[in-house]
Amino acid sequence: MATTQTFIDYVGEQLAGTGEISSKRMFGEAMIYVDGRPIFLLCDDTCFVKKSDCVAELLAGAETGTPYPGAKEHWILDVDDGMLVQKTAASLLPFTPLPKPKKRKTKK
Repeated sequence: MATTQTFIDYVGEQLAGTGEISSKRMFGEAMIYVDGRPIFLLCDDTCFVKKSDCVAELLAGAETGTPYPGAKEHWILDVDDGMLVQKTAASLLPFTPLPKPKKRKTKK
């Protein structure tokens, strides 16, 4: 089951005030970006957070799961808790690098 646009929009709304929010669909799922940095992975209408020391204390009691077969274990974020969503994003921002720019293909 692919992530719905309604869920993507809802997570974006929960992040209001944390920075510039955008999303990108990939293979029916989505990535949520804050200030150009990939913060949350959305799969099957579930918000996954990569396990990182900077949010370990904040998400200590959260459920865990894998977003897709073969993926490393992630925390599952309760997106209904807007304060937790914002705190998690704010904690991840300084430690999440910007994606590397894609190289343009040149004509031969």
